[in-house]
Amino acid sequence: MQNITSIALSRLTAQQRALDVTAGNIANANTPGYRAERLVFSDFLMRARGPDVPRGAEILTFTQDRASYRDQTPGPVTNTANPLDLALAGDGFFMVQTPTGPRLTRAGHFELNATGNVVNSDGHALLDTAGRPIRLAAADTQITITADGTISTENGRVARIAVVRPADPLRMKPEGGQRFLAEGTPLPVAEPRMIQGAIEQSNVAPVLELTRMMRELREFEFTSKMVQTDATRQQNAIDKLTQKRI
Repeated sequence: MQNITSIALSRLTAQQRALDVTAGNIANANTPGYRAERLVFSDFLMRARGPDVPRGAEILTFTQDRASYRDQTPGPVTNTANPLDLALAGDGFFMVQTPTGPRLTRAGHFELNATGNVVNSDGHALLDTAGRPIRLAAADTQITITADGTISTENGRVARIAVVRPADPLRMKPEGGQRFLAEGTPLPVAEPRMIQGAIEQSNVAPVLELTRMMRELREFEFTSKMVQTDATRQQNAIDKLTQKRI
């Protein structure tokens, strides 16, 4: 039946998507602040039509790639001794200013640019609680950052780093491996827990992701063989019918 091939192809498409996502996770296993992507599959039910539908086969079940989301499990924290490297031990994201607007990130490797702004590895400025770029003076050399994000130097208080959370974490749109666009206005985290001189690593466990990829690859190969076998069966039936008519 043609339905067998259609159902198998829906599963094959979903498995291809799963392989692509897992490969992306593995590729970002060493990307600071990266959040592993996960997929949500569901069954799509459709009623079979036609006078020759056998009993018990009235409902066809297709595989549907329903959605994807980011695993918000914190990654391990690595000490760097760089005073501008920051890790968030709890909930929340840093905010950086990009050419297309503010974005959220957990990647906490920051440095000073030529004008004294605190920027990330992409050159995007770190924002304070007022939404302004944080800038240090040339005379500010002894940098101290407390757990709540307050930056101070030997010359006094400079600013407080904004730590926010999206109104709906499941509706964040990833932009690359480290930045997210949050729908709506992000909400401030009341009690952030910031660690100076450290970076949060990716939350991807490479061994687990490789195991997941091997399982998905086996399922992909099994489904591919099933589609090929059914295609061969249909072709053989067509060949026999054609020979009888001749």
